[in-house]
Amino acid sequence: MNKIAMVDLKSQYEQIKPEIDQAIQQVIDSTAFINGPAVKHFQENLEHYLNVKHVIPCANGTDALQVAMMALQIKPGDEVITSNFTFIATAEVIALLGFTPVVVDVDPETFNLDPEAIRKAITPKTKAIVPVHLFGQCADMEEIMEIAHHYKLYVVEDACQAIGADYIFKDGRRSKAGTIGNVGCTSFFPSKNLGCYGDGGAIFTNDDDLARQMRSVVNHGMTVRYYHDVVGVNSRLDSIQAAILDVKLKRLDQYSAARQKAAAYYDEAFREHPKLKIPVRSGHSTHVFHQYTLVTRNIDRNALQTFLSEKEIPAMIYYPVPLHLQKAYRDPRYNEGDFPVTEHLCSAVISLPMHTELQEEQLAYITKSVLEFVNS
Repeated sequence: MNKIAMVDLKSQYEQIKPEIDQAIQQVIDSTAFINGPAVKHFQENLEHYLNVKHVIPCANGTDALQVAMMALQIKPGDEVITSNFTFIATAEVIALLGFTPVVVDVDPETFNLDPEAIRKAITPKTKAIVPVHLFGQCADMEEIMEIAHHYKLYVVEDACQAIGADYIFKDGRRSKAGTIGNVGCTSFFPSKNLGCYGDGGAIFTNDDDLARQMRSVVNHGMTVRYYHDVVGVNSRLDSIQAAILDVKLKRLDQYSAARQKAAAYYDEAFREHPKLKIPVRSGHSTHVFHQYTLVTRNIDRNALQTFLSEKEIPAMIYYPVPLHLQKAYRDPRYNEGDFPVTEHLCSAVISLPMHTELQEEQLAYITKSVLEFVNS
């Protein structure tokens, strides 16, 4: 049995090595390393895949969130609502721009934003909602958009963990994660479902004016070279990374299917166990399993992680500390116990290896080892 990795990028690369190597070499031969034809080509192909009018490539997923918020009419002191159960980048950019992060609790089944919690958090200062499509499935965007329209709020989708997932509307229509709100953002960090071999990100929108604004912001605030109309940043997806992503984009649905197959194997092993809760599939979204996350019951989650590590099985805890208890984001409005769902999840979740190259032998060993611990 091959060594088990949390994310096996090496095996994935070996499957597509000739195409990847050729794509990289073509960029080197062209010497168009910044904003070259490879970037434009990938941008157009991603627009087609997502069925969205505009994709703006950028340097990473955090920049994508920052640029999106810089382009909106949000001012310092304005409040932006987001999830308490997410990676720090979501709140980080809100704070960096001088806005006020307002964190709310999540749905205990999907781990995504609870629409009722959003409603309770809205004040006259609220200007935007940032739903996080956590672990690979979409938040309840139809209801979130209804709230946003009612209160005239912007919606910036953090789709960094859910690229390729479909949101399913009540009438059966489908839209890709990140294409429903005013703006959507994604990361191409190597471990993402669509990852490059360095840093990368992108922003999506169907709004022509917002697209123009964001294209200016990512390029030092320029629309015409050396004429700076707005304060901007320097955030570019380099040509080599774009070429790599273009090769992998063609396989994204195939990769999602491989993750779903691995998740189904885990489900079968753990579904009936009273000490383990398998991931819940939302009725309004497909799940592309950026992570396969169990909620443990009446067992020592940290001891399970240690046990698996001793068996050379990596397992991760996403996330051990909620945003409102992070030292950098402590706020007198929030106290321990204020967000019971998030706080429980932080103490109980554990994520198992999940990637496109998982072999049945590996899955059998992982599931057997987890059950050995929980049954002991």
